[in-house]
Amino acid sequence: MNEAAKDTAAARAPASPSIADVLRAFVDGFNTNSLDEVMTFFADDAVYEPGDGRTHRGRAAIREAFVPQFSHAFGTMRFVVNDWIVDEAARKAVIRWVCQHDLSTMKPSLQGFVLKALYGKRPGWYGTDIFHFDERGKIVGKFSYANYGKRPHVRRDLGLASR
Repeated sequence: MNEAAKDTAAARAPASPSIADVLRAFVDGFNTNSLDEVMTFFADDAVYEPGDGRTHRGRAAIREAFVPQFSHAFGTMRFVVNDWIVDEAARKAVIRWVCQHDLSTMKPSLQGFVLKALYGKRPGWYGTDIFHFDERGKIVGKFSYANYGKRPHVRRDLGLASR
């Protein structure tokens, strides 16, 4: 193929979205509680490590790991990204966030009662995600780190404002 043909083929090839755009849409999927949308950002062979010692490999396993979040097991969750670093060339990114919970939407349970008693109805906690992307802009690795051991370091002052 000559250079002109290569240039034409390259011009016709769909450009992969920027990592920054993918991250914005990914976080929006969490904040609108759309598990189906969130899963579209993962490659079939992606790896997710939530920071608790477990590893979830493949879209089906990752989806299963996210089900509690998206079914309000921890109330309504919102991620406020307050810092990020994106390296488009290396296809990697890091975001630092606050996860805000509205525990009033949590399904009734002993755990919910205890969480509300300890932290109020709208607590929050800090975390960081490291992402690796493939050449198509799909997430191949999501590695989460938060300030907790077995449980997040939940604080009243990081939660949602009272209505």
